[in-house]
Amino acid sequence: MPWQARGFYCVIGAAVLLGLGIDWSPLDPIKALYWSAVLNGVIAVPMMAALMVVAGSKRKMGEFRAGWVLGGLGWLSTAVMAAAAITMIYVSVK
Repeated sequence: MPWQARGFYCVIGAAVLLGLGIDWSPLDPIKALYWSAVLNGVIAVPMMAALMVVAGSKRKMGEFRAGWVLGGLGWLSTAVMAAAAITMIYVSVK
C-alpha cells in the first residue's frame, strides 16, 4: 500500500523530479556522469572506513563481526581506494 511507505515514494518522486530538471537543463550529461564518478570515488573512502570500523566492532556486530581475514581485506580495499583517490587528485592538480 503506497500510504504505508510515504518516505519511499517521496524519495522516488523527488528523484524523478530531479531527473526531469537535469534533463531540461543545459547540463552536458557526459560531463555530469564523469563528475558524479569522480565524486563517488572520493566519497567512497570515508564511507568504506566507517563501514570497516562498524564491521570490526564487537559492541555493534556481536558474534557477526568481521574476522581478521575479512577485516584485513576490507582495510586493504579502503587503502587502495584512498590511494586511487589521492592519485586522481594529484594528477588532476599537476
